[in-house]
Amino acid sequence: MGFSVLKAPPTSLLFVGSTNDQQQNRFFSNLRFSQSIGGRPCNLSLIKPSSSTSIASNRKPITTITATQQIEKPIASSMSSVPEKLAFPIMVNGCTGKMGKAIIDAGVSAGLYVLPVSFGSESEAGQIVEVGGKEVHVHGPSGRESVLASLFEENPDMIVIDFTVPAAVNANAELYSKVGVPFVMGTTGGDRELLYKTVEDSKVYAVISPQMGKQVVAFIAAMEIMAEQFPGAFSGYSLQVMESHQASKLDTSGTAKDVIKCFQKLGVSYELDQIQQIRDPKQQVEMVGVPEEHLLGHAFHMYHLTSPDQTVSFEFQHNVCGRSIYAEGTIDAALFLAKKVRSKADKHIYNMIDVLREGNMR
Repeated sequence: MGFSVLKAPPTSLLFVGSTNDQQQNRFFSNLRFSQSIGGRPCNLSLIKPSSSTSIASNRKPITTITATQQIEKPIASSMSSVPEKLAFPIMVNGCTGKMGKAIIDAGVSAGLYVLPVSFGSESEAGQIVEVGGKEVHVHGPSGRESVLASLFEENPDMIVIDFTVPAAVNANAELYSKVGVPFVMGTTGGDRELLYKTVEDSKVYAVISPQMGKQVVAFIAAMEIMAEQFPGAFSGYSLQVMESHQASKLDTSGTAKDVIKCFQKLGVSYELDQIQQIRDPKQQVEMVGVPEEHLLGHAFHMYHLTSPDQTVSFEFQHNVCGRSIYAEGTIDAALFLAKKVRSKADKHIYNMIDVLREGNMR
């Protein structure tokens, strides 16, 4: 049985630092020992100082070390599917959006059964979405508890995947917790403290992460390790943050917030309201460099650090075009969660770093 699979565009990680030649050679030599990300080839290049365009218009020349990974989704016939005995149903809430549709495609390709029911907004109620060879009926806000309870009774091994809207995060989590159905929450925003408390009090199993891209999560994990081991290393440095997403993204990037927390631990003074959000398509193309074909689905982040005397600068950048990296990561999170539910694990709340550490990703 074949499925149409999209090829993911290049994903790049950019690390920049103003250093002397001896430091450059030592750092670049160390990088050569890690020429793969997630088991896929990674091309490394060292770019000598040159002028570059950035949100900081008066930046000095900097030395760039770039690691670029070409991520390709294998064709359907060669994708690692879930063994039939381990397959389970998934309910994808938010299936009318591009992210929801990408997750359904990824779930079908992985051999999971997509339940023909999804929750959406009042205006979406009654719609039938055709995706992944399936017809999914969208239910509005009314009667959700009885619908979900009935589905869970008929499919006790089901996992809910939530990619709805920030305003629905807490109400949806409360619903899943009340019914007792395990869920993967990829929707950003909402009251995160309340979200975790709701899940913790209910003892329901959940993976909660504002970032489902596995390689980007690995980058965040590396930042957290650096912040833990070298607190205050960037004390006195100034920070500029720019994040660009499709215009339909209503809230500030959760990934940017997580990375900023790391910089704060590293001694940088920075408030979240200082983040430069780019949602205007014209600016995204001309200033950020987003390819026009990905204006409706991209995530570009740049973090620029400058020393107090303006003589040293560091830059961290990760750019993602398309949604396949998030869809595949979400399905891996669902597979991970199903395993924890079956084993009756003591821990109930997980994040994508837990999924990475498990090491069972496809």
